[in-house]
Amino acid sequence: MEIPNFAPVPRSNMTEQRLKAAAVELEATFLAEMLKAAGLDKARQAFGGGAGEDQFTSFLLQEQARQLARSGGIGLSETLFNAMMEKTHAD
Repeated sequence: MEIPNFAPVPRSNMTEQRLKAAAVELEATFLAEMLKAAGLDKARQAFGGGAGEDQFTSFLLQEQARQLARSGGIGLSETLFNAMMEKTHAD
């Protein structure tokens, strides 16, 4: 079995990937705050309530916000990414 010879990823592509990931994470954080403001951070007593459900509701909200951002979100990550790329190329 022959192992494919992959070319190294150019440094600029690595930078772009890291900036894109950072932009998506920033959008996810923003969306999580908006979901909290909308009252979606309250436990729904779906699993019997209690302290555990209250504590883990924030993790669920953050993951929901990440999924929203990864699937396109509200377009904030694209704007953030473009601004960071401009700043990177300006330096």
